[in-house]
Amino acid sequence: MAEDSTAKLADVKIDDEAETQRVDPWTVSASKAVNYDKLIAEFGSNKIDSALIERFERVTGQKPHIFLRRGLFFSHRELDEILTLYENKKPFFLYTGRGPSSGALHIGHLIPFMFTKWLQDVFDVPLIVQMTDDEKYLWRDISLDELKKITLSNVKDILACGFDVNKTFIFSDLDYVGQSNAFNVVILKIRKCITFNQVKGIFGFGDSDNIGKISFPAIQAAPSFSASFPQIFGNAKNIKCLIPCAIDQDPYFRMTRDVAPRLGYAKPALIHSQFLPALQGAQTKMSASDMNSSIYLSDTPNVIKKKINKYAFSGGRDTIEEHRKLGGDCSIDISYQFLTFFLEDDDELAKIEKGYTSGEILSGELKKRLIEILQEIVKTHQDQRSQITDDIAREFMRPRKLKYTY
Repeated sequence: MAEDSTAKLADVKIDDEAETQRVDPWTVSASKAVNYDKLIAEFGSNKIDSALIERFERVTGQKPHIFLRRGLFFSHRELDEILTLYENKKPFFLYTGRGPSSGALHIGHLIPFMFTKWLQDVFDVPLIVQMTDDEKYLWRDISLDELKKITLSNVKDILACGFDVNKTFIFSDLDYVGQSNAFNVVILKIRKCITFNQVKGIFGFGDSDNIGKISFPAIQAAPSFSASFPQIFGNAKNIKCLIPCAIDQDPYFRMTRDVAPRLGYAKPALIHSQFLPALQGAQTKMSASDMNSSIYLSDTPNVIKKKINKYAFSGGRDTIEEHRKLGGDCSIDISYQFLTFFLEDDDELAKIEKGYTSGEILSGELKKRLIEILQEIVKTHQDQRSQITDDIAREFMRPRKLKYTY
């Protein structure tokens, strides 16, 4: 299917006799699990196949991340062109972001940042991280003062992933939009290229939506272009970027890719991730607004244990005898789904899948292994985050030149 930036959100709502699902920047829901192959078809993106993964390894000399090997980053737009740029020693940069909405991130929020950190280590390129605090103010009932506190807290969680201050610029829209004339000029140019009917069609805005929402997509689009950051890229205004993000953010960047040639800028490339499902089942993603659907990065080991044991949907059978005979269903078991994201050892994961499917491993044993892994990940994150002071965070957020020269 050809890429179509004007596709309405209604067009990405999939209905047939077997399933319904809706995926957009504000809603992720499905009658069963999200069907990612159908999303690729509807969004007009490309599947990350074994040939592209093999090329990634050949070009970079690095074993692909588990998120790539296991198909958790599953879709792309022009990732092949990024590999060609790397092969030819041509510049590009990474861009991702976060909409701050709660004081602590949940573990699903870590996924794009873990992967982005790995990509930055592999490619050794600049990273731009946008904190869309303005978006949250427009969409939610929250004060600007509270948003500033939440944004700084979220920045510390992101930086705990290990980003390098010499390679990374992270900014708050509420701060940077008022500081950078170049950023404002790019936003203005984008806005001039997009009609009200187009944003209504792409994002589903209605007559009762405030005008801030209608103009916001241009702000999320602008970091895709190196012209927005002259302090980093100088006069190099046409450097391509790669955006790691969850697939629900794709409508923003279909719009951006449509606008780019009209402005004389390079189209951004994208690499899309699946969603970490809610503990209660794969019908929706983990949400910061539901405490019991999420494992927060501030949770204690005991809270993690209680949440997994109580809320993680099981693909096991009703009785031990039945489970031993028929085995469990990994395709719906949330503990197993989480292990595909967070268990590094491919061999152990394969043994767990075989053992659970055969009935050798029980649901409680599967949950126990997941609890151990999540407790370790969260504890490590908390230790690293405790080292991130306000001053360190603000240095990452200071507009400045990075280590690269253009």
